[in-house]
Amino acid sequence: MNKYETIANDITQYIHDQQLEQGTKLQSLDQLMQQYNVSKSTITKALDTLEKRGVIFQQRGSGIFVRRQRREGYVSLLTNRGFTSDLKEFDITSDVLKLEKIIPDDNVKSNLHLKDGEAVYYVERLRKANDEILCIEASYFPVKLVPYLNVEIAQASIFDYLTNALKFNISFADIYLHIDELSESDAQLLALKPGNPALYLEQVIYLATGEPFDYSTITYHYKHSKFFVQATNY
Repeated sequence: MNKYETIANDITQYIHDQQLEQGTKLQSLDQLMQQYNVSKSTITKALDTLEKRGVIFQQRGSGIFVRRQRREGYVSLLTNRGFTSDLKEFDITSDVLKLEKIIPDDNVKSNLHLKDGEAVYYVERLRKANDEILCIEASYFPVKLVPYLNVEIAQASIFDYLTNALKFNISFADIYLHIDELSESDAQLLALKPGNPALYLEQVIYLATGEPFDYSTITYHYKHSKFFVQATNY
């Protein structure tokens, strides 16, 4: 994890621990530079990261302020940080339904920019929040980038494994959404009825180099899922 990301996470934790309200003024850029003993560019990157996450807003000439945070239990539709990070107040668990090394189909190969014959890890999980089913998550990771996955890693946080163990610098994601009726197989896994509504999310997540490393499809339980989006004017 880069220094600016560590600082951004530290400031986020401070806001959470101190239960700072919207509009609370934070330390100035110069004070943060002194506190973390880093350059102006590093602090600027950290603040830009926080602004994009919706944690703070900056007013030129006035300072840095806490932005209103999401409501408890809501998942951000515009994040690539994983459920464990998004839903810290919940006990997030994963039932690993499948974990295997496969040669992907053309759709997965295209989304991950793979050549013929390149293998991926396929991981299918039932994600739960406080023992309530949240979603079915099916993910594909190129073996050339993620050379090892096991059930223990998949039961915890794959995102944490990628950023901490493999030192991935995760940068951006393409996200596509649509609403449809549940198939019989998905309904059975979600403990719902075929034909019930579901939000389907398809995403490709990229490293800072622009290389895709995760192609996932997520099927959300319509009774247990709530979402939010924090918009900016840029």
